[in-house]
Amino acid sequence: MKGIVLAGGSGTRLFPLTLVTSKQLLAVYNKPMVYYPLSVLMLAGIRDILIISTSSAVPVMRSLLGDGSKLGLNLSYAVQEEPRGIAEAFLIGAGHIGGDNSALILGDNLFHGAGFPESLRRSRESLDGCTLFGHPVPDPERYGIGEVDSEGMLVSIEEKPPRPRSNNAITGLYFYDNQVVDIARGLAPSPRGELEITDVNLEYLKQGRARLIGLGRDCTWLDCGTYDSLLAASQYVQGIEKHQDERVACLEEIALRMGFIDAEACYELGAGMRQSNYGRHLTEIAYALD
Repeated sequence: MKGIVLAGGSGTRLFPLTLVTSKQLLAVYNKPMVYYPLSVLMLAGIRDILIISTSSAVPVMRSLLGDGSKLGLNLSYAVQEEPRGIAEAFLIGAGHIGGDNSALILGDNLFHGAGFPESLRRSRESLDGCTLFGHPVPDPERYGIGEVDSEGMLVSIEEKPPRPRSNNAITGLYFYDNQVVDIARGLAPSPRGELEITDVNLEYLKQGRARLIGLGRDCTWLDCGTYDSLLAASQYVQGIEKHQDERVACLEEIALRMGFIDAEACYELGAGMRQSNYGRHLTEIAYALD
């Protein structure tokens, strides 16, 4: 399975913070926002990842993350000049996907929970068509909502319904088989001029091959696209790391635990940042897991 992080857009809801930088390069507590979606793909066992962003942000992200080899990954980059819809990621990334299945995650989404990594791996292994990930929300009329049958198969998708049939919001994480590229190529732009991911999902729904995995209340999902949600995400990560002695989206530790790199490589990455708590944690975890 190939991974895609869609980290484009102009971040207008976060002006003036994003006037001179990409939203996905802003800090969420102690690391850049883009670390969080990358960590999700890594936890799913995906190592070949395309990062799509703006022409001004791509060089900075490449400087930050490189080719991914230090993390045991293969990272590549592509430009989305204008925000022409989430589904355009499959047109931009068609060569990257090739004949494989794909996982797409939005660059401002944060996921965390004890059972989340296992849910990712099971969903990847059992993929047949399209797998979406739902999270219960108190205000479903503000989201795209998925209704499922007793076996978890989608029976309807509604965008911001005035009378929601469920409270399962469809999050910014999507698993697709290889047909998604052809589906995206056949889409017509919506009235707002974008290739809508909902239209992709509706095509799989028509085929009877769309599943919604409920993440449950023990999993946290945050969209960091507003001032308040960006602050809430930072406070959430701070609370977990300080009070539960657990690191959220620590890419080097994930790479070590997933077997992408060895303890010596993890130690060297930490030693290069030894003046920070983040770096010291990496050297300590490398010793502990050696």
